[in-house]
Amino acid sequence: MSESVTAVIPVKDGARHLGELLAALAREGVDEVLVIDSGSSDGSTAIARAAGATVLEIAPAEFGHGRTRNLGAERAAGDVIAFLTQDATPAPGWLEAIREALALAPDVGVVFGPHLPRPGTSPMIARELTEFFATFAAPDAAPRAFGAADATFLSNVNAAYRRACWEAIRFDDVPYSEDQSFGHALAADGRWRKAYHPRAAVLHAHDYGPIDFMRRYFDEYRGLRETIGHVERIGVRSTVRDVRSLVAADRRYMDANGIAGADRARWTGRAVVHHTGRKVFSALGSSAGAVPAPVQRVLSLERRGDGTRPALVHQPARQAHHPYEVPARALRSGGAPLLAPYQGMADRERLHIAFAIPTFNIGSGGHNIIFQLVLRLERMGHVCSLWVHDLFGHRPGIGAATLRREIVEHFAPVRAPVFREFGHWYGADVVVATAWQTAYPVLELEGCRARAYLINDHEPEFYATSVESEWAERTYGLGFYGIAGSPWLRDLYVDRYGGRAGTFQYGVDQDVYFPRPVPRRRDTVVAYARAVTPRRAVGLATLALAELHRRRPSMRIILFGDSQPLDASFPYEHAGVAGHDALARLFSEATAGLCLSLTNYSLLPQEMLACGLPCVDLDRPSTRSVFGADGPVALAGFDPLAIADQLERLLDDEDEWTRRSRLGLDFVRGHTWDAAAVQVERELRNALRVLEAARA
Repeated sequence: MSESVTAVIPVKDGARHLGELLAALAREGVDEVLVIDSGSSDGSTAIARAAGATVLEIAPAEFGHGRTRNLGAERAAGDVIAFLTQDATPAPGWLEAIREALALAPDVGVVFGPHLPRPGTSPMIARELTEFFATFAAPDAAPRAFGAADATFLSNVNAAYRRACWEAIRFDDVPYSEDQSFGHALAADGRWRKAYHPRAAVLHAHDYGPIDFMRRYFDEYRGLRETIGHVERIGVRSTVRDVRSLVAADRRYMDANGIAGADRARWTGRAVVHHTGRKVFSALGSSAGAVPAPVQRVLSLERRGDGTRPALVHQPARQAHHPYEVPARALRSGGAPLLAPYQGMADRERLHIAFAIPTFNIGSGGHNIIFQLVLRLERMGHVCSLWVHDLFGHRPGIGAATLRREIVEHFAPVRAPVFREFGHWYGADVVVATAWQTAYPVLELEGCRARAYLINDHEPEFYATSVESEWAERTYGLGFYGIAGSPWLRDLYVDRYGGRAGTFQYGVDQDVYFPRPVPRRRDTVVAYARAVTPRRAVGLATLALAELHRRRPSMRIILFGDSQPLDASFPYEHAGVAGHDALARLFSEATAGLCLSLTNYSLLPQEMLACGLPCVDLDRPSTRSVFGADGPVALAGFDPLAIADQLERLLDDEDEWTRRSRLGLDFVRGHTWDAAAVQVERELRNALRVLEAARA
């Protein structure tokens, strides 16, 4: 099913071309048309409504090129948001071309097309448009995708954005050049690319008189300075040289298009004035900060004065509650009191254990740990419930039934009921926070005999110094009984934060991860490369792999863990987000594995070991506490050369490879999820025993 498309058109006194534009959109078959009018007095709103468009009217003072387009995207229903200006009329085939360009790749987030000069457009503008957009075209007139190293140009005269891309970046609230600012942000973001399609064209050309052209260039280059820092330089000799060259190009264009005689002479004079004025007023716009505000208003086509002080616009409240109200309130109040302990409560055969979990996406490794434990605790006779807390509203509108289906189908067939948030909370013997976001609501829950904290990593290290890092660290002082995913985490919780804690070991699903009957190659390294998870040190891993490739150019390297291929300085095969069975086959085929962890260790090394694959990780307190200094995993210092050395040793030294492989298979035999659940049950009972002992 094709993605739905909404056309968004900011309008002010656009009656001249608006009817033609809306008729073209109807011909193209867009799913929705939204016109945002900022004070038209020429009947534009009536034209839009008569054409069936949805009209949103805002005060002129509320208009901003970035702000208003964000508003349009927020109000639009489409999966794709196509922005057009009020004088940009789509050519036949425009929508089909946009869809074709978006289909180039899932990471194409923006499509733009050429601006075709309207009949009667001045030769200077017609030539400039034709030559400029020709620089983006592929030789065969096919759509073409661009990367981060390419020119960042975008134009919201005619550009279509995938909603997910716009949501990830959004337009800056700037007076001008919001599209150029977005283009720079798109290149820096790295997750999305833009594409150009020569058939996604619109009829459009700014064709003013000489004075208005100069004033428009003042606005344009003032906006470029404000948004992307571009400065247009000027000098007498360079201006003369450039104007002469541009006028000559205009005259060649006129010759090619049959403009001769008096018309050619008249347009030649206009071209001299046009290009000279552009050079001067572009430079003035770049230096607008040094120009007094009253003078800026005279020079500006938009009559805008001080470019460094945009108009202040009232913004309504957009949230009923701030997401951080719960942490702030919980820290002030100290939380709800626990139910009074009684003798023997820790030894009851059947406990009700409630797990508070953050919202999740399919494939989340941390959530898989939780659900594997819940499944086995249920098999041990305990009653479990799952309470999903979406602090930041990442998955609005997803109901509890959908969440439960995702858990059962993609993680583990648990029996536990699933609730979205805590409105139907009914108490528990032990309530377990599983991430810092859940710890604060757990502190406020009533009807509990104990609170525990399943600690899978040191979460303050997920963030730079920030509100989030502070909130995360403060959860370790709330008094929960810690159940830590490694001895290092347990010691951290006890020694640094003064908590009480036990530990459990991660399991491996040995029905999936075991040596498969595939030939083991001697030239293959498989590496985890999910760059969006900084604690997995992908930048360091790729440096090590680049060094390995330098030493062994024929080495086969496979990267997995991310849907988007990684930009790397060496060739590799991209496995994407592979399923468990596919990973087990990769691990059974490869010679060496690489998975780095800067904080708590990952499950992946154990899964590699279970397939007989020796692997390399960083020598950190966490990995040493689990694998030992010279155990099944080869540990390396924080140095790409040291990591490459360890990989090369596994590739070259067959005895070392065999030793590590056998140690790994022996290691994982005792690391099952059944064993992990027994350890977690022990610590849940210890959480209750601590309270029993305190009362006694």
